Amino acid sequence: MELLHPSLFFLFCFIILLAGGAFGGNRGVRPVPPEKGVFPLDHMHLCDQEKKEYINCLKSSGHNSEKCRHLSKLYLECRMEKNLMAKQDMSELGFGRESDT
Repeated sequence: MELLHPSLFFLFCFIILLAGGAFGGNRGVRPVPPEKGVFPLDHMHLCDQEKKEYINCLKSSGHNSEKCRHLSKLYLECRMEKNLMAKQDMSELGFGRESDT
């Protein structure tokens, strides 16, 4: 197999870069920010207990999140209380009815 002349190889690489990279690159699609924006990670482990209870519930229920909704709500409430996410009405987060909790 014959290799490309170095100048042709350089030209080929340059054309690939201009075309958006070897795998298509960014084709002009603008990134969309997350719906809720960014919020800090729980570096101080302020809501670890709530998180662990939720994860344990998921594991024991075969990852059926419906059975663990009440723990999900407690975790989100903890994050809001500790200013790890913006305070928001729970109905806006899918906990509108009392039967949901």
